[in-house]
Amino acid sequence: MGIIAISGKSGCGNSTVLRLVAEKLGYEPVNYTFRSMAADMGISFQELHKKAQENLEFDRRLDEHQVLLARKGNTVIGSRLAIWMVPEADLKVYLKASHAVRVRRIHAREDGDIEAIDQFTKERDAKDRGRYLALYNIDIDDVSNAHLVIDTERWSADQIADIIVDAYHLIPLGDPYGSSL
Repeated sequence: MGIIAISGKSGCGNSTVLRLVAEKLGYEPVNYTFRSMAADMGISFQELHKKAQENLEFDRRLDEHQVLLARKGNTVIGSRLAIWMVPEADLKVYLKASHAVRVRRIHAREDGDIEAIDQFTKERDAKDRGRYLALYNIDIDDVSNAHLVIDTERWSADQIADIIVDAYHLIPLGDPYGSSL
C-alpha cells in the first residue's frame, strides 16, 4: 500500500505532476487544497487565505483531512506540507522553481495582473512559511527530508512524473539496511 508525497510552492507544478504520477501508477490522487476547501465553503480562495492567516484551525482541518485520505494507501498526496505531514511516505518529493517562473505559471493559469500576482505570491510564501512554523514547527524552505528534489524548470510535467515513477519503482521492499542493525 504505497504512498508518494509531493510538495512545493505554488506554481511549481504540484497539481499537474501529482495527477500524472497517480495516473501512471493507477493510484488515488489526494490534492485537497485551500482552493478546494474555499469552493466547498462557498467563498473565494483569497477570503479563505485571509481567514487562515487569522485562524490556524483552517490549516489543521485541511492537513488532517489530506493525511487521512493519503494513509488509505496506493495514493499520491500533493500539498505544501505533504512531505512533512506524511513522514511514512515511501517517496517524498519536493518540486522547486524560481520565483519568476512560478509567477509566470500562476499568471498563465489564473490570468490577471502579473505584478499583483508577483506581489501576492511573495506575500503568500512568507505568510505560509510563518504559519507552518507556528503551527507545526515546519520550515517549508528546508527540504532536507525529501528523498528527491526536482527543479521543474528543467523538464516537462510528464518527464517529471516519469522521474518520480522511476524513483518509486527503485525503492527496495522492506528494510533497506537489513534486520541486523
